[in-house]
Amino acid sequence: MKDRRPDIDVLAELPGMRRYALALTRNPADAEDLVHDTLVRALERNGQYRSGSSLRAWLLAILHNRFVDGLRSRRSEKVRDTEFGQAIAPAVPPAQEAALMLDDTRRAFAALPDDQRAALHLVAVEGLPYEEAAAALGIPVGTLVSRISRARARLRAAEEPQAGSNVIPLKTVKGVDGHGS
Repeated sequence: MKDRRPDIDVLAELPGMRRYALALTRNPADAEDLVHDTLVRALERNGQYRSGSSLRAWLLAILHNRFVDGLRSRRSEKVRDTEFGQAIAPAVPPAQEAALMLDDTRRAFAALPDDQRAALHLVAVEGLPYEEAAAALGIPVGTLVSRISRARARLRAAEEPQAGSNVIPLKTVKGVDGHGS
């Protein structure tokens, strides 16, 4: 009889796995498929899980690797899906201006390079410590920190043009500006 490992509570990790899968795939159906593939792989390889280590990091590492494997096998770029925004949709509708800023932030986040988006998502959205996020992605902590820094810089740069976007330029009336234009 196989050891069922009752100390492993995969169900508690499903919401985080779904969020991360959606952030990677940008498509709800593909995200569900990725989570399913991840769970199958985790069950197949449950003997590789070290008791006492972070189950969350182990599952997210499998999920990330399944995603990368899928990208390698397809080798084709997909058009970014606008449904990505559902991953971080607020429960209460914000004011119109805040909603527009949130949409812009979602688009900027979705436009990040895959490696930066994955790193930022694991740390900022999933709340993983740097060590666990780096382990999940299979990269050194320094590389993770660098990717997060670059991702945050890109998001800040995406916000900068908006700073003056509420300013409506005044039209110059002919002859009033002193140039006769």
